Formats: sequence, structure tokens, C-alpha cells
Amino acid sequence: MAGGEVQLVDLVKRFGDFTAVDGLNLRMPSGEFFSLLGPSGCGKTTTLRMIAGFERPTEGQILLDGEDMAATPPHKRNVNTVFQNYALFPHLTVEKNVAFGLKYHEVSKQEQAERVGRALELVRLTGFEKRRPNQLSGGQQQRVALARALILNPAVLLLDEPLGALDAKLRKALQIELKTIQEEVGITFIYVTHDQEEALTMSDRIAVMSNGRIEQVGPPKEVYEEPSTAYVADFLGVSNLMDAAAYGRGDGGAKVKHGDFELVAGQGEEDAQGQVKLCIRPERVELEPSNSTGPNRVPGMVERVVYVGSVLHVLVNLAPGGKVQVWLQNEGEGLPWAQGTSVMVHMPREALRVLPEGEVSEEGFAAAAAN
Repeated sequence: MAGGEVQLVDLVKRFGDFTAVDGLNLRMPSGEFFSLLGPSGCGKTTTLRMIAGFERPTEGQILLDGEDMAATPPHKRNVNTVFQNYALFPHLTVEKNVAFGLKYHEVSKQEQAERVGRALELVRLTGFEKRRPNQLSGGQQQRVALARALILNPAVLLLDEPLGALDAKLRKALQIELKTIQEEVGITFIYVTHDQEEALTMSDRIAVMSNGRIEQVGPPKEVYEEPSTAYVADFLGVSNLMDAAAYGRGDGGAKVKHGDFELVAGQGEEDAQGQVKLCIRPERVELEPSNSTGPNRVPGMVERVVYVGSVLHVLVNLAPGGKVQVWLQNEGEGLPWAQGTSVMVHMPREALRVLPEGEVSEEGFAAAAAN
């Protein structure tokens, strides 16, 4: 199956006075697993529907291998789509569901049987040919829908939250399977999701979207560890975001004050001045006895300890106000920090990032702390 390069150029979609997609410029090389990540209403599904041809852009271009497809109807684009609702025909067997798209192609019965067999083998459903959808699990139905899309040999496969209806354990298993299948077929996958873990697990690159615009594009590790805005830091994973004032450069980073406490942040905007956001991931924060000394330490008190199996979530009230989350590896020795314990919170310079002031997502620290 051949790959396909997708490029969006100044792409805009308006519904009346509402701008759903606002000037996107993205390039997705052939064979890449690319995810559009963001909350509901950010424009990611509208973008996918424009690539598929289900929505006509108001402005801009949609290039597939260099050819503008913005005005081309869906059935004439070499792309296919897998939806969250798999839309399998309940009265047809698995093999007839998978073969359905070939009805409009001139292929012999022998070639059809061979292609159905290859598609089912690819999604690990060989032997399920005669079953009907109601005899399949949710994960198996998802794979039938995937096989039905892949049998047409599209240059690009579009996936609109296809794992959203599955339980958490099955989603995790199918994340690995989807990435494996994408690598085997070698075509471009464009995946829409609001689930950060899905995007981090499967993607070669991620575009984080907000209000119809791109906040940041990059490989998962880069976007997670080097967020360019407070919004990205807050939406992708869990971040501790704190107000601070930057006032110069220090030993290996930006000098900032969080309340009355001086810190040095070794990541982000080292030359920042004035009001900024400090960002640090929960797994990078360290808790120490209250009499500990040294740089980049702020006193606090443990508000809550939550047992989550492999990890302990500790919520700490900081002396300047506000809270931080700390994730500690469960080493089987009980809860090391009880509620009400005075502690010293160490935020290592190399893990502390300065971000410009800006809005944060609705689903970040506050929601995570509530859990």
C-alpha cells in the first residue's frame, strides 16, 4: 500500500460567524502516524472531515501528494475513514462487511477473496469470516472497520476517535495494535483524539489544537517535555503550573520568584522578564523532610495522598499559596508522607520550565487534582 503526503495550507472553515478552523498550516509526510489532539470544539474533527471531503473548506488548500483536493468529492479522494461508530452492517458477515467497499471496484471473486483474507490477517481476525457483528467484541468490531478501510488501499487513513467507545484496558491494547498495523501497511494515518495517552503512545508527531488553531507540533517526547505554551503543558498530561515573576538570568537558567522564594528554571524562556508561568511535571517533583536545605526548594504541607497502585499521588499545599502534585513510585513500603506532614518541595532546575503567561486548558491541573 502506497503512502500519501498531506499538506494543509491556510485552511479555514467557518460556520456562519463561527470560525471552527482558523488558518491551519500543517505538513504530514507519507507514512507518518500523525495525531490531532485537543478538547471538544477545538476544530480537530472538522479538520479531519475536510481532509476526507465531508466538509468543504471556506478558504485554503488540502494537498494530497501535491494535488489540491479541496473541491474534490470524497469518493474521488484516495483516503478512507474509520469512525468512532464503526457502522458495520449487522446483517452481513465479517468477510462481506470487509469486502463491501470493493462492490464499486472491478475485481474478480478470487482477487476479492484474497484481499479480504489479507486484510483480516493484518488485523488478526483470520477465522472470523463467517461471524456477524453481534458475535464480536467491541475491539473485534473496531478491527473489522479498520480492515474494511484498508482493503481499498488508501494513501491516507483517517481515524476519528475510533477507540472512544471501548473500555480502558481494551483501548490500551488496541493502541499498540494500531501503531503496529500502521507500521506494517506503511501508509499515512491521521488520528483525531482528545485522549493524551493515545496520542503519546501511537504518534510519530502530535499537533495540539485550541480554538481552531495549532498551539504546538512535534514528536510526543518534545511536546510533553518541552511545551511551548501554558495551554500545551496543561492539556498534554498533568502539569504543575505556578505564577511567578522572572527578573533575570541566574546559574544555568532564568531567575524567578514564586511568592518570596527564589528559584532557577533551566528550561523554557531563560530571558523572560515580568509575570510568567512555571511548569514542572508531577513525576519530576521531589519531596524531602521539612528541614532540608538547598536551592529550588519551597516549603509545603501534604494535603492528600492517593494510592493509585503503581504510583502514589501526593497533593501538597505550598507556602506561597497554590498546590503541586507529586507522583511517587510505589516501592511497597507504605505511604511515606501522611496528610498534614510538613515537607520541603524540591523542583530541580533542569525540570523547571518558564512559559509565557497565557490561558490554560479547562482539563488540566484542576481536574486532575479533583481526582
